[in-house]
Amino acid sequence: MAENQYNPKDIEQRVQQYWEENNSFQANDDVEKEKFYCLSMFPYPSGRLHMGHVRNYTIGDVISRYQRMQGKNVLQPMGWDAFGLPAENAAINNNTAPANWTYSNIDYMKTQLRSLGFGYDWDREVTTCKPDYYRWEQWFFTRLYEKGLVYKKNSTVNWDPVDQTVLANEQVIDGRGWRSGALVEQKEIPQWFIKITDYAEELLADLEQLEEWPDQVRAMQANWIGRSEGVDITFNLGKNGSDINDLTVYTTRPDTFYGVTYVAVAAQHPLAEFAAKTNAELATFIDECKNTKVAEAELATMEKKGCDTGIQAVHPLTGELLPVWVANFVLMDYGSGAVMAVPGHDQRDWEFATKYGLTIKQVIAPNADAKEECDLTVSAYTEKGTLINSEKFDGLAFDDAFNNIATALEEKGFGKRKVNYRLRDWGVSRQRYWGSPIPMLNLENGESVPVPESELPVVLPEDVEMNGVTSPIKADPEWAKTTYNGEPALRETDTFDTFMESSWYYARYASATNHDAMLDPTSSNYWLPVDQYIGGIEHAILHLLYSRFFHKLLRDEGLVNSDEPFKRLLCQGMVLADSYYREDDAGKKTWYSPTEVSTEKDEKGRIVKAWLTADGEPVIHGGMTKMSKSKNNGIDPQEVIDLYGADTVRLFTMFAAPPEQTLEWVDSGVEGANRFLRRIWKLVTEHVEKGTPVALDAKALNKNQQALRREVHKTIEKVSDDLGRRQTFNTAIAAIMELLNHLQKAPQEDAQDIAIMREAAESLVLLLNPITPHISHELWKVLGQTSDIDHAPWPVADKAALVEDEKLIIVQVNGKVRAKMTVAADASKDAIEEAAKAQDNVQPFIEGKTIRKVIVVPGKLVNIVAN
Repeated sequence: MAENQYNPKDIEQRVQQYWEENNSFQANDDVEKEKFYCLSMFPYPSGRLHMGHVRNYTIGDVISRYQRMQGKNVLQPMGWDAFGLPAENAAINNNTAPANWTYSNIDYMKTQLRSLGFGYDWDREVTTCKPDYYRWEQWFFTRLYEKGLVYKKNSTVNWDPVDQTVLANEQVIDGRGWRSGALVEQKEIPQWFIKITDYAEELLADLEQLEEWPDQVRAMQANWIGRSEGVDITFNLGKNGSDINDLTVYTTRPDTFYGVTYVAVAAQHPLAEFAAKTNAELATFIDECKNTKVAEAELATMEKKGCDTGIQAVHPLTGELLPVWVANFVLMDYGSGAVMAVPGHDQRDWEFATKYGLTIKQVIAPNADAKEECDLTVSAYTEKGTLINSEKFDGLAFDDAFNNIATALEEKGFGKRKVNYRLRDWGVSRQRYWGSPIPMLNLENGESVPVPESELPVVLPEDVEMNGVTSPIKADPEWAKTTYNGEPALRETDTFDTFMESSWYYARYASATNHDAMLDPTSSNYWLPVDQYIGGIEHAILHLLYSRFFHKLLRDEGLVNSDEPFKRLLCQGMVLADSYYREDDAGKKTWYSPTEVSTEKDEKGRIVKAWLTADGEPVIHGGMTKMSKSKNNGIDPQEVIDLYGADTVRLFTMFAAPPEQTLEWVDSGVEGANRFLRRIWKLVTEHVEKGTPVALDAKALNKNQQALRREVHKTIEKVSDDLGRRQTFNTAIAAIMELLNHLQKAPQEDAQDIAIMREAAESLVLLLNPITPHISHELWKVLGQTSDIDHAPWPVADKAALVEDEKLIIVQVNGKVRAKMTVAADASKDAIEEAAKAQDNVQPFIEGKTIRKVIVVPGKLVNIVAN
């Protein structure tokens, strides 16, 4: 007999040991069985799980367990996104090597994952910083190189001139290096790229296949790829002393072509560098641009600056001479590094022209139905309209103007229609240590060649000392030295962008135990694509786009036969918690953990007073904010597990909010979740004490018994739909809670009462198993079941039990509820009306009045309108 008191610590340890001893979640490639691959984005091993992790992984575990109970062959793996810059910084701060720090964190976090009861197949664990993982990444890169999908070119990076190192964007603070404080420069160095642009059209078109992805994510990816139709236009530069005879620009607005009044090039453009040789002012301006970090997102708001090159371009259709300027809003990495400027109809060009007194022409007039007026003294007019001041093209609307001007340029040899993409090739070089070495060799003749397959992997040394400035493999010249065909060669000392590792880990899980190949086609084609992927929306663009691209590369290499990696995507919301702080006289804030603070709340649960428990002095409530180290409001999952148990944590995180919305961490909600589990425990254990029930006889039930059984099967039906199709875990739990309320009030007097309760208790435990698996596992045994609940079939609603003989009808008079009544389920509309009018509580409100109409909503309500 089970204990009367719910003891989560003992139960959870015992159940987790059972799972481990029985390999309960080991996935086998049983190709005869329907599979379900559920995957949550793997964590960076920072040291401890946070509540965002817990929420993400609980969602994945609930889905996995539910699908397993549907009879499917379920794969739910876990691994570690273990390379990256944070490990280098932490290693420097802790005076250790990144490998030691990383592996130690993995060990601790793995223990935390186990304590939460997540059903992972640990035999398939991958750790991206281990050679048995990144060797295949290196091998695949050499394959891409041989196929012409990899190339090397100079690209701009953030350069710290004091530390003599490349900085990531996050290491540049207010334009200065995070360690040295030196002004960061823009420097060109050789880097490796993969041609994702070759797949731009397919990546865009295949978004249509992803019907089970959030519309928001698909829209974000489409915008990032940025397909546009336009015209490449060539401007002749005449004789200017350089070997650059013309400039080619791309525009999506050829209708504005007669409004071009100048051409602008990037500071790094060869024409700018040529002109600067004889123009000291321009040379100074170019140096200033090189010391300014400009992200594309900043272009709209930054101050527009420029300098005239003294060179002129010829307008291809009018012959007009146009000045060529160097402008800080033109980026060399986008397009050709040159733009045609139409200040009358582009706000950025207008701001620049206004500042430097350049000509502004109007060539687009608003249509008759336009909402905005055109006043070029105030701003550019950027809407499409009707052409004016455009010679023979006057009067044309946008589409006709686009086509006719494009044709005119093509006929003169100065233009060509082109589909363009905002997407740029993927730069995978990083000048840091803690990453996979790029498997390329640099020969003495300047040529680069792939490392031969027999020499893979190129292993990253792990026993190193970090000085915080130079990568250990760059600092050690001996590491790079090797030979190629008997001749001296140097290994590439750049390492891969960590997006490389996270772009294919999902596929490696399917073949994680295969040490002879990157992917085993039989395994990968059985498990892929991933049926359900779960992760934060912050990964909506880069990670998901790179993964989609990598999957298509794997497909074209013959390693998978599907087009997309993830069939269904769920983006969970953030976890919020109360924040508290004190502010000193200088305005500096000191943040305190919610666990250090005591509060007083009003009748609506709002915090009206807060004080530090240690000293009793007040603190300021900073509101509900995202859990973060900076505001010291993260809740340690382990502390909550130790206090309440893993099932309580899992239940609260699933119940507190729909999965895609933010979750507010409230201690009272956690306590409520724990009370609910204790009620479940009490209900089942007390029921079992009634003894073994007789067989349920559905035909022998009285009306009250039928009604109770109907509630059980309505709950089964709803929870099945909520967990499976809708993925609204909070409403599923709410339905289970409502059922528990009914069951706690139900009598257990005669044999059929007890039989119904047994069916209800078993159903309740099965429905809860995906969410709270430890208590469910234990109560399943308490109920006398010998099978493993994780592989027990999911309950199916009895359609016959759902049929109602009677309906509860609400009766309103003039919209106000006056009575409730029960009528036969098949009662006619007239019979329902008459019964409603006859209710004792209705009579006083209609007596002596004229009944204007009676509204009957079948099975729900009657509203009598009377005056």
